[in-house]
Amino acid sequence: MAQGSGDQRAVGIADPEESSPNMIVYCKIEDIITKMQDDKTGGVPIRTVKSFLSKIPSVVTGTDIVQWLMKNLSIEDPVEAIHLGSLIAAQGYIFPISDHVLTMKDDGTFYRFQAPYFWPSNCWEPENTDYAIYLCKRTMQNKARLELADYEAENLARLQRAFARKWEFIFMQAEAQVKIDRKKDKTERKILDSQERAFWDVHRPVPGCVNTTEMDIRKCRRLKNPQKVKKSVYGVTEESQSQSPVHIPSQPIRKTTKDDIRKQITFLNAQIDRHCLKMSKVAESLIAYTEQYVEYDPFITPAEPSNPWISDDITLWDIEMSKEPSQQRVKRWGFSFDEILKDQVGRDQFLRFLESEFSSENLRFWLAVQDLKKQPLQDVAKRVEEIWQEFLAPGAPSAINLDSHSYEITSQNVKDGGRYTFEDAQEHIYKLMKSDSYARFLRSNAYQDLLLAKKKGKSLAGKRLTGLMQSS
Repeated sequence: MAQGSGDQRAVGIADPEESSPNMIVYCKIEDIITKMQDDKTGGVPIRTVKSFLSKIPSVVTGTDIVQWLMKNLSIEDPVEAIHLGSLIAAQGYIFPISDHVLTMKDDGTFYRFQAPYFWPSNCWEPENTDYAIYLCKRTMQNKARLELADYEAENLARLQRAFARKWEFIFMQAEAQVKIDRKKDKTERKILDSQERAFWDVHRPVPGCVNTTEMDIRKCRRLKNPQKVKKSVYGVTEESQSQSPVHIPSQPIRKTTKDDIRKQITFLNAQIDRHCLKMSKVAESLIAYTEQYVEYDPFITPAEPSNPWISDDITLWDIEMSKEPSQQRVKRWGFSFDEILKDQVGRDQFLRFLESEFSSENLRFWLAVQDLKKQPLQDVAKRVEEIWQEFLAPGAPSAINLDSHSYEITSQNVKDGGRYTFEDAQEHIYKLMKSDSYARFLRSNAYQDLLLAKKKGKSLAGKRLTGLMQSS
């Protein structure tokens, strides 16, 4: 390989028992990657690029990769080649050196090949402690390219709270790793940092990106076989935390014991007793959902006055944005609690109802927490304190009713506030409003009058239109 960092690491050997459709796919991808890096058979040119005051080692361009895929895999459409490249990148075999989003672009974007040590076929299943060590390492290295992104900073704060008791150990492991890395050549260290970052971009991706490891069949099999030994990125396991954080090969799988068999039997018995839905019930639910929303689907029911997606008339959009909701919109609020929350006018009507019941603080708290998640990182701590003082602090002017468990968790979270500090409290309030206030709102005179008024208004408008047509 062009990058030397991967050769110095131990490459794990996949367990033969782990053979699965996923493993076959990995083997096919790795065969492509190996050929792509082979200079003797016309692989992709891997080169060092000169940048301002520095050099970028062992990179290829997105255009080079797309052209190679089209030439060597007999692909005629560039879009298909880009799609295939993105699928390979999503698994972490190729990654952009300046972005956390693992996609393929047909341009001059620089990419690098992942070291075999981090390939998915090695059955990686990293723990949160590994991720915590990695993020700690990043904070110790004073480099602009290694600064934590907003979501990584939030993850680090969350992990620090979760592992408060053994954070000192995690910090020591990170320090030891940094010392080892500093002894390496500068170019090698730069490549190693990017490969490690790409590994975590696969297993802890940017919010909004697809996590290709969530539905891994091999991971499901491990849950059914708890006796299998899990590997750690840094060679550190929960049972042997005194080890030095250096890269070591995975340990051999131990023999099955009687306790392991008993655990398997217990697991299988639990699966037998697990409640399962009948296919007929699932089909009925889907049919009911489809029938309920059929009049809101412009592909099935013609939109009134016209469909703006196939005409130049945008009246429908104006109606949807209006503060005077149509009868269709008012009716839709009764489908589910989420429907009324995502409609601005519906939220306003629901808030008025809660004010009449002297419980508007619940919805205002829920909306404040939703807004908190969209705040810039530098404003989050201040906004967390404001929400706490208004809704949860002793003597708060708009105190909400929380159970003791949620309140205790929230109180701990506020000490190191983040965008998701009030997640437990928000969920509790959401369930409270959904099961209590929302049901009363649908039965209230305010909602019924609004629904009937819109029906009446619609019928009068129809009569006027009919009368005009007859007179003409």
